[in-house]
Parts: sequence; C-alpha cells; structure tokens
Amino acid sequence: MDRRSFIGKLALGILAVPRLAPAQPERKVYRIGVLSHIAMTSDLVGPQPRQPSVNALVQGLRELGYMYGEHFVTEPRGAEGKPERLPSLAAELVRLQVDVIVAAGPTLAALKQATSTIPVVMTGAGDPVAQGYVQSLSRPGGNFTGLSTQTQEVVGKRLELLKELVPGAAPVAVLWDPRAGRLSWQAAESAARERGWKLLSLEIRGASEIEGAFKAATAARAGALLVFTGVVQDPHAQRIAELAARSRLPAMYGLRFYVESGGLMSYSADLIALSRRAAVFVDKILKGAKPADLPVEQPTRFDLVINLKAARSIGLTIPQQLLSRAAEVLQ
Repeated sequence: MDRRSFIGKLALGILAVPRLAPAQPERKVYRIGVLSHIAMTSDLVGPQPRQPSVNALVQGLRELGYMYGEHFVTEPRGAEGKPERLPSLAAELVRLQVDVIVAAGPTLAALKQATSTIPVVMTGAGDPVAQGYVQSLSRPGGNFTGLSTQTQEVVGKRLELLKELVPGAAPVAVLWDPRAGRLSWQAAESAARERGWKLLSLEIRGASEIEGAFKAATAARAGALLVFTGVVQDPHAQRIAELAARSRLPAMYGLRFYVESGGLMSYSADLIALSRRAAVFVDKILKGAKPADLPVEQPTRFDLVINLKAARSIGLTIPQQLLSRAAEVLQ
C-alpha cells in the first residue's frame, strides 16, 4: 500500500468514528424547605402531602410547570404542636442550605433568628412590618417576602361580628399568648375602647394553661370568646372548641380550621389560597428575583364561616342577617 492510499483510508476511518455529543449539564433540582408549627413531618412529605396548605403549595408549583422530583423536592419539618422545637427545625433547614423556605406566621420568628440570607416566603404573617420581618410591604428589604394576613387590621371586625351575635355588657374573653399576640391584643383593646366594650384577658403560655383560662372566663361571667391564632393555640383547636362549647361561650376564631374542628365561627383570609399563591413567589425567587424586591401581598377577601352545629350545641340562634353575610355555613 502506497503512502497516499494509506493516508486516504486513515482519513476515511477517522470520519467514520461517531462523534460523541457534548455532555448535557445536569438539571438542578431545587430544594424547598417547608416549616409547620402544627403538622407532623410525615404529613408534609412528597408530591401529594396530606397537610392541605402544603398540598396547595405543591399544586401551585405544578400549575407553574414545576414537576415534583424533576424540578423540585420539598424538605419539610413539622413541630407537631410543640413550639419549643421550632428553633432547631429552622436551624436544620438552614444547615441543609435549601434554595427557599415557605412558612406560616407562627414559625417566622424562629426563621428570622436562624437565617438572614436564605429566602423565606411567608404564607400568612400577621403584620410583617410591625413584627420586623420586612421594612415595608412594598420594599421588604431583607430575605423575607410573601403574603400577609394583616391580622391586626381585622381584629376589630372580628369583635364587631362577635358583639353582633352576642350583644350586651358582658365582657369578651380573649384567649392569647403574650409572647406572640401582643399586637393583636393591642388592636383588640383599641377597638373595644372605641366602642365601649369590655375585654377579659386570658393569657396562656402553654397548652397546660388552656383549661384554666376557660375556668377564669366562666368565673368572670364572660359573654363571648375571641381566640387569637398562635403556636400555643393552633395545635389545640379542637380542644379549645370543645371547652368553648362546654363553657357555653360563643366564640370567634382567627382561622377557618378552628370552625372545621368544631368552633362556632371564624373571619379570616383563605390560608389555602395564600399557600397556593406562595408558589408564585417561590417561582420568582428560583428564577433569580430577590425577596428584598418582591412586594408583600395582602389578601383582598376575608370570609365569615359559621358552624350551625356548634351554635345548636350551646342553644344559640344565629341571626339571619349574619348568616346572609357568611361565605360558608357548615351544617
């Protein structure tokens, strides 16, 4: 074989070797931390979590094109109604270096202590400006953004609805945790002072004090009950509703799930809708937006929910004008 023929065949051989495609960069799977003060971690896991608000978050992400396991996974942590666990659970999520954390109002204080860098999407902060989570609603300025329920602004409305149901001079007992509910208590005091209503403060710092608070309300001849939300109260919604019924106290709650647990009525934003909306904030952050620049949103709708079974259990008739304003009446 002459030299020219050999070189030609060698060239053809080289051309015949299949060209290897360049390696495709591996897709990043985002990790989204989820922190709950009520639920067990097992209820927060996976693409179809049993906890309704987290399920709404996952559904919201799915609607935006994110597939669980392909584009993102959740790193859930649940305190199971034990507020003392929140700081360590928040610290765990920080150590995992998740891309973003989604959390409800009662867990935010622990997260604020745990991180100033990981983005936190709030799914219902009571008053994030007054509580120090953001500098302003329009310009959060830090690592927190999301949705606010502006709880202090609706405390007066809750009192009005309660007094419309139970008029009279008897005081309204207020069940609250002074470590987290100070702003709500001040809002209630202001609303009551303007209208000439009396309040009875029932301060609790742990679940063991709940029953004693109801005994104090009965001894003071309270005519109604206003229950603030919080890390102490929320995990014991059913027990609180049962004690209210046993004490024959018409009660107004700050969240719908109290009514679903047997309580009389609630006036609040839809937390499931807020959790689904939180997916929009997560999406923007994963695409590079900074929490500091994403304005905090406020709910545009608050729903009155009434439980007629609870009303019948204490011999209470709900006025028709109140029923007609309810977004939902549970039978």
